Amino acid sequence: MYWEQSLETLDRSSLEKLQIERLTNSLQLAVRSSHYGRCPAIGRLLDSGIKSIEQIRDLPFTTKDDLRRDFPWGFLAADKKDVVRLHSSSGTTGNPTVVYHNRHDLDSWANLMARSLYAAGVRETDVFQNICGYGLFTGGLGFQYGIEKLGCLSIPAGAGNSPRQIKLMRDFGTTVAHAIPSYLGRLFDVFKEEDLDPREDTRLHTLVIGAEPHTEEHRRRIEEMFGVRAFNSFGLSEMNGPGVAFECIEQNGLHVWEDAFVVEIIDPDTLEPVPDGEIGELVMTTLDRQAMPVIRFRTRDLTRILPGPCPCGRTHRRLDRISGRSDDMFIIKGCNVFPMQVEGILMKLPEVGDDYRIILQTIEDQDEMIVEVEVKKDWFRGDLTLLDRLQKHITHLIRDEVLVRPLIRLVEPGSIPKAEGKAVRVLDQRRK
Repeated sequence: MYWEQSLETLDRSSLEKLQIERLTNSLQLAVRSSHYGRCPAIGRLLDSGIKSIEQIRDLPFTTKDDLRRDFPWGFLAADKKDVVRLHSSSGTTGNPTVVYHNRHDLDSWANLMARSLYAAGVRETDVFQNICGYGLFTGGLGFQYGIEKLGCLSIPAGAGNSPRQIKLMRDFGTTVAHAIPSYLGRLFDVFKEEDLDPREDTRLHTLVIGAEPHTEEHRRRIEEMFGVRAFNSFGLSEMNGPGVAFECIEQNGLHVWEDAFVVEIIDPDTLEPVPDGEIGELVMTTLDRQAMPVIRFRTRDLTRILPGPCPCGRTHRRLDRISGRSDDMFIIKGCNVFPMQVEGILMKLPEVGDDYRIILQTIEDQDEMIVEVEVKKDWFRGDLTLLDRLQKHITHLIRDEVLVRPLIRLVEPGSIPKAEGKAVRVLDQRRK
């Protein structure tokens, strides 16, 4: 039932004692970096001694802008000769964010991933197909080392090339696969094009989905299409990558591994902590990273701590699914809109495919919200009257939810451009 029972079922008092020990060590390492070396609050906390994990609130936040300003070496706390890998964002609009790992960090990360997969029911007897990009993006290699640590037969398939993915699944009897949610709809369409049904023509029993926020409706749709259980995973490169938090077989929240991370939920406006059960912004601190500890990182992800124990017996607290990002919200015609609100509506409609895009444009001096919606092939090539009704129906549903009347464009399946890695849900083309 457990990968590391001694850690996964620690009582809260012992878990906090371990966190304090590891936080002290992390801060001692962090001040070796030029960024945290300039932070007097860390020195004061170390001098006084950490007696409660809540004292972490005496330290300043770290943001993506901090990582970019101190690019490339400002957060490195180890000698360069000891660093064995880096991961990086694309950096298409300026300096990328870069994260460094030494051998200890990679071993710790692999162990967290193995623990996560084991909690979701994956075992060494499984054949695991990793349908995710390898390279600077953490999803590929992050899963790869965890799969190997667990002892599965791994298929490092990488992203894309759906016919090849299907052939690999069928040739080698894939039982578990990992992919981003926005890709799985496309993969299912290719199954149908090849006159195959993943529920009957593969041995899949589990999917792991993550890397981009998605609704519960989207998850359930994926489960229905593939006839599997789909488990949510959460990670971010600043903490490691995947393996930060994961659903267990109970599927009632994502256990965040508190022996490796301190988790806080704050009000993104006041920056004050919010009670368990209340949605706020997730803030995280690494506890077991040596090359590049990160202190109180503002993730911008919106979630909440789920109160109460989990029936699985693990004592590490659970995060609710990510409901969006504070920096994903856009304002149009005076209304605050989150892309997840739109997705929650679209994924309930059987006529709608698995991809959509929101385009914000200025039309005749008015800002407008255009929603491109992929429609399933049978519907798109059917009765135009039915398409017109669907368009009006979606318009009314979204207007009632976000209080803004959108312009709906129904498009053919596969016509919305696909991005490398996470799906791009909002394209802001408004005049500034």
